[in-house]
Amino acid sequence: MEWEMKSWRFFYRFLRVFFIVFAMNGSLTVQAFTGTYGINYGRIADNIPSPDEVVTLLRAAKIKNVRIYDADHSVLEAFSGTGLEIVVGVPNGNLKDMNASEDHALSWVKENVQSFLPDTHIRGIAVGNEVLGGDQELWGVLLGAVKNVHKALEKFHLTDLIQVSTAHSQAVFSNSYPPSSCIFNQNIVQYMKPLLEFFSEIHSPFCLNAYPFLDYMGDPANIDINYALFQSTQGIYDTKAKLHYDNMLDAQIDAAYAALENSGFKKMEVIITETGWASRGDENQAAATSTNARTYNYNLRKRLAKKKGTPLRPKNVVKAYIFAVFNENLKPGPTSERNFGLFKADGSISYDIGFKGLKSSATSSILSLKKIRAQDWSASYSLVFTACAAVLLLFLRL
Repeated sequence: MEWEMKSWRFFYRFLRVFFIVFAMNGSLTVQAFTGTYGINYGRIADNIPSPDEVVTLLRAAKIKNVRIYDADHSVLEAFSGTGLEIVVGVPNGNLKDMNASEDHALSWVKENVQSFLPDTHIRGIAVGNEVLGGDQELWGVLLGAVKNVHKALEKFHLTDLIQVSTAHSQAVFSNSYPPSSCIFNQNIVQYMKPLLEFFSEIHSPFCLNAYPFLDYMGDPANIDINYALFQSTQGIYDTKAKLHYDNMLDAQIDAAYAALENSGFKKMEVIITETGWASRGDENQAAATSTNARTYNYNLRKRLAKKKGTPLRPKNVVKAYIFAVFNENLKPGPTSERNFGLFKADGSISYDIGFKGLKSSATSSILSLKKIRAQDWSASYSLVFTACAAVLLLFLRL
Protein backbone atom coordinates (compact mmCIF):
# COMPACT_ATOMS: atom_id res chain seq x y z
CA MET A 1 0.00 0.00 0.00
CA GLU A 2 2.82 2.38 0.92
CA TRP A 3 4.53 1.60 -2.41
CA GLU A 4 1.31 2.33 -4.30
CA MET A 5 0.88 5.65 -2.48
CA LYS A 6 4.45 6.68 -3.39
CA SER A 7 3.84 5.65 -7.00
CA TRP A 8 0.68 7.72 -7.29
CA ARG A 9 2.37 10.65 -5.56
CA PHE A 10 5.19 10.47 -8.10
CA PHE A 11 2.66 10.23 -10.92
CA TYR A 12 0.83 13.32 -9.63
CA ARG A 13 4.08 15.27 -9.52
CA PHE A 14 4.88 14.14 -13.04
CA LEU A 15 1.51 15.39 -14.26
CA ARG A 16 2.10 18.81 -12.69
CA VAL A 17 5.49 19.15 -14.39
CA PHE A 18 4.06 17.88 -17.67
CA PHE A 19 1.24 20.41 -17.68
CA ILE A 20 3.60 23.27 -16.81
CA VAL A 21 5.88 22.34 -19.71
CA PHE A 22 2.87 21.92 -21.98
CA ALA A 23 1.55 25.34 -21.03
CA MET A 24 4.87 26.80 -22.09
CA ASN A 25 5.01 24.94 -25.40
CA GLY A 26 6.42 27.13 -28.10
CA SER A 27 8.56 28.95 -25.51
CA LEU A 28 11.39 26.56 -26.29
CA THR A 29 11.83 27.76 -29.86
CA VAL A 30 15.00 29.83 -30.23
CA GLN A 31 14.87 31.00 -33.86
CA ALA A 32 12.86 34.08 -34.77
CA PHE A 33 12.28 32.75 -38.30
CA THR A 34 11.53 29.01 -38.37
CA GLY A 35 10.65 28.64 -42.06
CA THR A 36 11.76 30.32 -45.28
CA TYR A 37 8.62 32.30 -46.19
CA GLY A 38 7.14 35.06 -44.06
CA ILE A 39 5.15 38.23 -44.55
CA ASN A 40 4.96 41.82 -43.29
CA TYR A 41 1.62 42.87 -41.86
CA GLY A 42 1.54 46.64 -42.34
CA ARG A 43 -1.55 48.54 -41.22
CA ILE A 44 -1.23 52.09 -42.56
CA ALA A 45 -4.77 51.90 -43.87
CA ASP A 46 -8.35 52.54 -42.76
CA ASN A 47 -10.07 49.89 -44.86
CA ILE A 48 -8.31 46.58 -44.23
CA PRO A 49 -9.72 43.50 -42.45
CA SER A 50 -9.59 43.10 -38.67
CA PRO A 51 -6.67 41.27 -37.01
CA ASP A 52 -8.94 38.26 -36.38
CA GLU A 53 -9.69 38.04 -40.10
CA VAL A 54 -6.01 38.45 -40.91
CA VAL A 55 -5.24 35.41 -38.78
CA THR A 56 -7.79 33.42 -40.80
CA LEU A 57 -6.20 34.67 -44.02
CA LEU A 58 -2.64 33.80 -42.97
CA ARG A 59 -3.58 30.39 -41.61
CA ALA A 60 -5.40 29.54 -44.83
CA ALA A 61 -2.28 30.59 -46.78
CA LYS A 62 -0.10 28.54 -44.38
CA ILE A 63 2.08 31.57 -43.67
CA LYS A 64 3.47 31.11 -40.17
CA ASN A 65 6.09 33.88 -39.87
CA VAL A 66 4.78 37.44 -39.55
CA ARG A 67 6.34 40.84 -38.88
CA ILE A 68 4.53 43.94 -37.65
CA TYR A 69 6.00 47.42 -37.24
CA ASP A 70 4.77 48.04 -33.71
CA ALA A 71 3.32 45.97 -30.86
CA ASP A 72 -0.37 46.70 -31.30
CA HIS A 73 -2.28 44.88 -28.59
CA SER A 74 -5.30 44.09 -30.78
CA VAL A 75 -2.97 42.23 -33.16
CA LEU A 76 -1.14 40.40 -30.39
CA GLU A 77 -4.45 39.35 -28.83
CA ALA A 78 -5.78 38.13 -32.18
CA PHE A 79 -2.62 36.04 -32.71
CA SER A 80 -3.00 34.39 -29.30
CA GLY A 81 -3.43 30.63 -29.50
CA THR A 82 -3.01 30.51 -33.28
CA GLY A 83 0.54 29.18 -33.55
CA LEU A 84 1.57 32.07 -35.80
CA GLU A 85 5.05 33.36 -34.95
CA ILE A 86 5.41 37.11 -34.84
CA VAL A 87 8.19 39.69 -34.74
CA VAL A 88 7.06 42.94 -33.11
CA GLY A 89 8.64 46.31 -33.75
CA VAL A 90 9.90 49.24 -31.72
CA PRO A 91 9.00 52.24 -33.93
CA ASN A 92 11.77 54.70 -34.82
CA GLY A 93 10.00 57.35 -32.77
CA ASN A 94 10.63 55.32 -29.59
CA LEU A 95 14.37 54.83 -30.07
CA LYS A 96 15.56 57.93 -28.19
CA ASP A 97 13.57 56.95 -25.11
CA MET A 98 14.74 53.34 -25.36
CA ASN A 99 18.34 54.49 -25.56
CA ALA A 100 18.03 56.98 -22.69
CA SER A 101 16.41 54.68 -20.12
CA GLU A 102 16.77 51.00 -19.26
CA ASP A 103 13.57 51.33 -17.24
CA HIS A 104 11.70 52.58 -20.31
CA ALA A 105 12.87 49.57 -22.29
CA LEU A 106 11.95 47.26 -19.40
CA SER A 107 8.43 48.71 -19.21
CA TRP A 108 7.98 48.46 -22.98
CA VAL A 109 9.03 44.81 -23.06
CA LYS A 110 6.84 43.98 -20.06
CA GLU A 111 3.73 45.66 -21.48
CA ASN A 112 4.13 44.65 -25.13
CA VAL A 113 5.92 41.30 -25.04
CA GLN A 114 6.12 39.51 -21.69
CA SER A 115 2.45 40.07 -20.85
CA PHE A 116 1.34 38.25 -24.04
CA LEU A 117 3.51 35.17 -23.57
CA PRO A 118 3.25 32.25 -23.98
CA ASP A 119 -0.12 32.25 -25.80
CA THR A 120 1.06 34.72 -28.44
CA HIS A 121 4.22 33.36 -30.04
CA ILE A 122 6.39 36.49 -30.08
CA ARG A 123 9.74 35.38 -31.45
CA GLY A 124 11.55 38.62 -32.17
CA ILE A 125 11.79 42.35 -31.52
CA ALA A 126 12.88 44.59 -34.39
CA VAL A 127 14.35 47.73 -32.86
CA GLY A 128 13.76 50.48 -35.41
CA ASN A 129 13.49 50.12 -39.18
CA GLU A 130 16.01 51.37 -41.75
CA VAL A 131 17.65 53.67 -39.20
CA LEU A 132 21.24 53.71 -40.48
CA GLY A 133 21.24 55.46 -43.81
CA GLY A 134 18.01 57.21 -42.83
CA ASP A 135 17.34 59.82 -40.14
CA GLN A 136 20.81 60.86 -38.90
CA GLU A 137 19.45 61.96 -35.52
CA LEU A 138 18.81 58.30 -34.70
CA TRP A 139 22.12 56.80 -35.80
CA GLY A 140 23.78 57.40 -32.46
CA VAL A 141 20.90 56.03 -30.34
CA LEU A 142 20.20 52.79 -32.20
CA LEU A 143 22.81 50.62 -30.47
CA GLY A 144 21.85 51.85 -27.01
CA ALA A 145 18.19 51.13 -27.73
CA VAL A 146 19.05 47.63 -28.97
CA LYS A 147 21.15 46.90 -25.88
CA ASN A 148 18.50 48.14 -23.46
CA VAL A 149 15.80 46.02 -25.13
CA HIS A 150 18.11 42.99 -24.86
CA LYS A 151 18.80 43.76 -21.18
CA ALA A 152 15.06 43.84 -20.57
CA LEU A 153 14.71 40.42 -22.18
CA GLU A 154 17.51 39.14 -19.95
CA LYS A 155 15.69 40.34 -16.83
CA PHE A 156 12.58 38.45 -17.94
CA HIS A 157 14.69 35.38 -18.90
CA LEU A 158 13.47 35.60 -22.50
CA THR A 159 16.73 35.78 -24.46
CA ASP A 160 16.51 32.10 -25.46
CA LEU A 161 13.05 32.70 -26.87
CA ILE A 162 13.10 36.16 -28.43
CA GLN A 163 15.66 37.50 -30.87
CA VAL A 164 16.61 41.20 -31.09
CA SER A 165 17.40 42.71 -34.49
CA THR A 166 17.05 45.79 -36.68
CA ALA A 167 16.36 45.97 -40.42
CA HIS A 168 18.55 47.92 -42.84
CA SER A 169 17.86 49.36 -46.27
CA GLN A 170 20.38 49.10 -49.09
CA ALA A 171 21.36 52.68 -48.32
CA VAL A 172 23.92 51.25 -45.86
CA PHE A 173 25.96 49.82 -48.77
CA SER A 174 28.49 51.19 -51.22
CA ASN A 175 29.79 49.56 -54.41
CA SER A 176 27.18 46.80 -54.42
CA TYR A 177 27.92 45.86 -58.04
CA PRO A 178 29.37 43.36 -58.52
CA PRO A 179 28.22 41.73 -55.25
CA SER A 180 31.72 40.78 -54.11
CA SER A 181 32.80 44.44 -54.13
CA CYS A 182 30.15 45.59 -51.68
CA ILE A 183 31.21 47.43 -48.53
CA PHE A 184 29.37 49.49 -45.94
CA ASN A 185 29.02 53.20 -46.62
CA GLN A 186 31.83 55.09 -44.92
CA ASN A 187 29.44 57.54 -43.22
CA ILE A 188 27.69 54.80 -41.21
CA VAL A 189 30.63 52.46 -40.48
CA GLN A 190 31.28 53.96 -37.03
CA TYR A 191 27.70 53.05 -36.06
CA MET A 192 27.40 49.80 -37.99
CA LYS A 193 30.57 48.13 -36.68
CA PRO A 194 29.67 48.18 -32.95
CA LEU A 195 26.09 47.20 -33.80
CA LEU A 196 27.34 44.15 -35.72
CA GLU A 197 29.71 43.28 -32.87
CA PHE A 198 26.79 43.20 -30.45
CA PHE A 199 24.59 41.20 -32.82
CA SER A 200 27.44 38.75 -33.26
CA GLU A 201 27.64 38.33 -29.48
CA ILE A 202 23.91 37.60 -29.14
CA HIS A 203 23.73 35.55 -32.38
CA SER A 204 21.32 37.83 -34.22
CA PRO A 205 21.21 37.97 -38.03
CA PHE A 206 21.79 40.89 -40.39
CA CYS A 207 18.32 41.94 -41.53
CA LEU A 208 18.02 43.51 -44.98
CA ASN A 209 15.13 45.13 -46.83
CA ALA A 210 15.91 44.35 -50.48
CA TYR A 211 13.78 45.36 -53.45
CA PRO A 212 14.80 44.38 -57.00
CA PHE A 213 11.77 46.48 -57.99
CA LEU A 214 13.42 49.65 -56.71
CA ASP A 215 16.81 48.84 -58.25
CA TYR A 216 15.21 48.15 -61.60
CA MET A 217 13.14 51.34 -61.43
CA GLY A 218 16.33 53.26 -60.71
CA ASP A 219 18.13 52.03 -63.84
CA PRO A 220 15.73 50.34 -66.29
CA ALA A 221 18.01 51.04 -69.27
CA ASN A 222 20.84 48.89 -67.87
CA ILE A 223 18.99 46.22 -65.88
CA ASP A 224 17.17 43.35 -67.56
CA ILE A 225 13.72 43.17 -66.00
CA ASN A 226 13.80 39.38 -66.35
CA TYR A 227 16.84 39.38 -64.04
CA ALA A 228 14.79 41.28 -61.46
CA LEU A 229 11.75 38.99 -61.86
CA PHE A 230 13.49 35.59 -61.55
CA GLN A 231 12.79 34.99 -65.23
CA SER A 232 15.07 33.26 -67.73
CA THR A 233 17.99 35.58 -68.42
CA GLN A 234 21.71 35.73 -69.08
CA GLY A 235 22.24 37.12 -65.60
CA ILE A 236 25.54 38.56 -64.44
CA TYR A 237 28.98 37.14 -63.76
CA ASP A 238 31.01 38.38 -60.80
CA THR A 239 34.57 38.09 -62.12
CA LYS A 240 36.16 38.79 -58.73
CA ALA A 241 34.24 36.02 -56.95
CA LYS A 242 33.88 33.88 -60.10
CA LEU A 243 30.17 33.42 -59.43
CA HIS A 244 27.16 33.59 -61.74
CA TYR A 245 23.86 35.18 -60.70
CA ASP A 246 20.60 34.45 -62.50
CA ASN A 247 18.46 36.76 -60.34
CA MET A 248 18.91 40.11 -58.63
CA LEU A 249 17.73 39.14 -55.15
CA ASP A 250 20.49 36.55 -54.78
CA ALA A 251 22.99 39.20 -55.87
CA GLN A 252 21.63 41.66 -53.30
CA ILE A 253 21.91 39.07 -50.52
CA ASP A 254 25.46 38.17 -51.48
CA ALA A 255 26.39 41.85 -51.63
CA ALA A 256 25.34 42.00 -47.97
CA TYR A 257 27.40 38.90 -47.18
CA ALA A 258 30.40 40.49 -48.89
CA ALA A 259 30.04 43.70 -46.87
CA LEU A 260 29.76 41.66 -43.67
CA GLU A 261 32.83 39.60 -44.56
CA ASN A 262 34.81 42.73 -45.43
CA SER A 263 33.94 44.05 -41.95
CA GLY A 264 34.98 40.84 -40.17
CA PHE A 265 31.56 39.19 -39.75
CA LYS A 266 31.77 36.33 -42.23
CA LYS A 267 29.61 33.97 -40.17
CA MET A 268 26.63 36.32 -39.69
CA GLU A 269 23.42 35.19 -41.42
CA VAL A 270 21.52 37.51 -43.76
CA ILE A 271 17.71 37.47 -43.62
CA ILE A 272 15.50 39.43 -46.00
CA THR A 273 13.00 41.30 -43.84
CA GLU A 274 11.24 43.06 -46.72
CA THR A 275 10.96 42.35 -50.43
CA GLY A 276 8.14 42.70 -52.92
CA TRP A 277 6.89 44.28 -56.13
CA ALA A 278 4.25 46.98 -56.58
CA SER A 279 1.19 46.07 -58.66
CA ARG A 280 0.36 49.68 -59.53
CA GLY A 281 2.30 52.93 -59.80
CA ASP A 282 2.48 56.41 -61.23
CA GLU A 283 3.09 57.22 -64.90
CA ASN A 284 6.85 57.12 -64.38
CA GLN A 285 6.64 53.68 -62.73
CA ALA A 286 5.87 51.57 -65.78
CA ALA A 287 7.19 48.37 -64.18
CA ALA A 288 4.62 48.58 -61.37
CA THR A 289 1.99 46.28 -62.88
CA SER A 290 -0.04 43.39 -61.52
CA THR A 291 1.59 41.10 -64.11
CA ASN A 292 5.11 41.94 -62.91
CA ALA A 293 4.06 41.80 -59.25
CA ARG A 294 2.55 38.37 -59.76
CA THR A 295 5.64 37.15 -61.64
CA TYR A 296 8.02 38.35 -58.95
CA ASN A 297 6.06 37.04 -55.97
CA TYR A 298 5.16 33.74 -57.61
CA ASN A 299 8.77 33.06 -58.63
CA LEU A 300 10.07 34.20 -55.26
CA ARG A 301 7.72 31.81 -53.50
CA LYS A 302 9.02 28.95 -55.67
CA ARG A 303 12.61 29.99 -55.04
CA LEU A 304 12.16 30.04 -51.25
CA ALA A 305 10.39 26.67 -51.31
CA LYS A 306 13.57 25.10 -52.69
CA LYS A 307 15.35 25.94 -49.41
CA LYS A 308 18.56 26.80 -51.21
CA GLY A 309 21.33 29.23 -50.46
CA THR A 310 22.99 31.81 -52.70
CA PRO A 311 26.03 31.43 -54.98
CA LEU A 312 28.33 32.89 -52.29
CA ARG A 313 26.65 31.12 -49.35
CA PRO A 314 25.10 27.93 -50.79
CA LYS A 315 24.61 26.39 -47.32
CA ASN A 316 22.73 29.40 -45.90
CA VAL A 317 19.11 28.84 -46.87
CA VAL A 318 17.47 32.06 -48.07
CA LYS A 319 14.69 33.33 -45.80
CA ALA A 320 12.44 36.25 -46.71
CA TYR A 321 9.47 38.20 -45.40
CA ILE A 322 7.29 39.43 -48.26
CA PHE A 323 6.03 43.00 -48.28
CA ALA A 324 3.15 42.99 -47.65
CA VAL A 325 -0.18 41.41 -46.68
CA PHE A 326 -2.35 44.32 -47.89
CA ASN A 327 -2.35 47.37 -50.10
CA GLU A 328 -2.21 50.26 -47.60
CA ASN A 329 -4.26 53.25 -48.73
CA LEU A 330 -2.88 55.76 -46.23
CA LYS A 331 0.84 55.33 -46.97
CA PRO A 332 2.50 58.52 -48.22
CA GLY A 333 4.68 58.79 -51.30
CA PRO A 334 4.19 57.56 -54.88
CA THR A 335 1.27 55.34 -55.86
CA SER A 336 3.48 52.24 -55.80
CA GLU A 337 3.92 52.61 -52.01
CA ARG A 338 0.22 51.89 -51.55
CA ASN A 339 0.16 48.82 -53.81
CA PHE A 340 2.58 46.18 -52.55
CA GLY A 341 -0.09 43.92 -51.02
CA LEU A 342 -0.65 40.30 -51.96
CA PHE A 343 -4.24 41.04 -50.93
CA LYS A 344 -6.56 43.95 -51.56
CA ALA A 345 -8.19 45.89 -48.74
CA ASP A 346 -11.33 43.73 -48.91
CA GLY A 347 -9.29 40.57 -48.36
CA SER A 348 -9.47 39.33 -51.95
CA ILE A 349 -6.23 38.45 -53.76
CA SER A 350 -4.43 41.18 -55.72
CA TYR A 351 -3.28 38.51 -58.20
CA ASP A 352 -2.99 34.74 -58.16
CA ILE A 353 0.18 33.18 -56.74
CA GLY A 354 -1.60 30.25 -55.11
CA PHE A 355 -3.26 31.93 -52.12
CA LYS A 356 -6.97 32.35 -51.50
CA GLY A 357 -8.67 35.47 -50.16
CA LEU A 358 -11.03 35.81 -47.24
CA LYS A 359 -14.51 34.34 -47.38
CA SER A 360 -17.21 36.78 -48.43
CA SER A 361 -18.69 37.31 -44.99
CA ALA A 362 -16.85 38.62 -41.96
CA THR A 363 -18.93 36.34 -39.76
CA SER A 364 -17.85 33.20 -41.59
CA SER A 365 -14.22 34.35 -41.41
CA ILE A 366 -14.38 34.80 -37.65
CA LEU A 367 -16.12 31.44 -37.32
CA SER A 368 -13.29 29.91 -39.35
CA LEU A 369 -10.80 31.44 -36.95
CA LYS A 370 -12.65 29.98 -33.96
CA LYS A 371 -12.66 26.61 -35.70
CA ILE A 372 -8.91 26.84 -36.28
CA ARG A 373 -8.28 27.66 -32.63
CA ALA A 374 -10.58 24.86 -31.50
CA GLN A 375 -8.67 22.42 -33.71
CA ASP A 376 -5.37 23.61 -32.25
CA TRP A 377 -6.56 23.12 -28.68
CA SER A 378 -8.16 19.78 -29.55
CA ALA A 379 -4.90 18.53 -31.04
CA SER A 380 -2.92 19.81 -28.04
CA TYR A 381 -5.22 18.18 -25.50
CA SER A 382 -5.07 14.92 -27.45
CA LEU A 383 -1.29 15.04 -27.11
CA VAL A 384 -1.52 15.59 -23.36
CA PHE A 385 -4.06 12.83 -22.76
CA THR A 386 -2.11 10.38 -24.93
CA ALA A 387 1.08 11.05 -22.95
CA CYS A 388 -0.73 10.80 -19.61
CA ALA A 389 -2.39 7.54 -20.63
CA ALA A 390 0.98 6.10 -21.60
CA VAL A 391 2.45 7.02 -18.21
CA LEU A 392 -0.58 5.58 -16.40
CA LEU A 393 -0.23 2.29 -18.25
CA LEU A 394 3.41 2.09 -17.19
CA PHE A 395 2.36 2.43 -13.55
CA LEU A 396 -0.39 -0.18 -13.87
CA ARG A 397 2.09 -2.68 -15.31
CA LEU A 398 4.44 -2.27 -12.34
